[in-house]
Amino acid sequence: MSEASHILIVDDHREIRELVQRALQREGFRVSLAPDGRLMRKLLAENRIDLILLDLMLPGEDGLSLCRSVRAESRVPIIMLTAKGEEVDRVIGLEMGADDYLPKPFGSRELIARIRAVLRRAPFAKEPERQTKQFRFDRWVLDVERRELLGEDGISVPLSSGEFDLLLVLVERPQRVLNREQLLDLARGRDAAPLDRSIDTQISRLRRKIERDFSEPQLIKTIWGSGYMFTPAVNLFPET
Repeated sequence: MSEASHILIVDDHREIRELVQRALQREGFRVSLAPDGRLMRKLLAENRIDLILLDLMLPGEDGLSLCRSVRAESRVPIIMLTAKGEEVDRVIGLEMGADDYLPKPFGSRELIARIRAVLRRAPFAKEPERQTKQFRFDRWVLDVERRELLGEDGISVPLSSGEFDLLLVLVERPQRVLNREQLLDLARGRDAAPLDRSIDTQISRLRRKIERDFSEPQLIKTIWGSGYMFTPAVNLFPET
């Protein structure tokens, strides 16, 4: 399970980030790095993250506040990392929604063991709680619960499982450029294969189904050299 897991390390000390990164990569984990909450949120929005290693003491918004905000939107596991080892700090971190707490300094073997234990306890943590049942854009309605795309006339447009998952990724992130690797990761997670070009085929199929003129796409734009952008405004029902 853990060999393909994607770990996000959030720590403002570059040496610690890189040291932990090397230790995790040796064990087969995929790793992303963030020095602060701003980049952490960006990486969470653009990637499928399986676990966050979150430092308590960060510049700007601290780790406890970030932990609370992440937990309000997602069940992704969080292990707090901090130089503070007092019991009260551990309790506060856990009350904010952290899954485990590891005081610095720590050994790489203990960290790996903690990560694997948390991932075993939370096999579905990467799936966020979905309160929104429908996404409405242009002349379409994407019904999440029924996994249907409905036109203005209420008639369902057939989508393959892969097409639905890809369209859901796009409507959840409008006006944001996503490259092929990000789209594969978000839509297919651990099933994504290196150099997989199926995203291009699915984008082409989606355009034929949702664009007014698929030869001149306006909803799913190609951003040359970067990826794709979903351009329309998206409304959520019920609103969250």
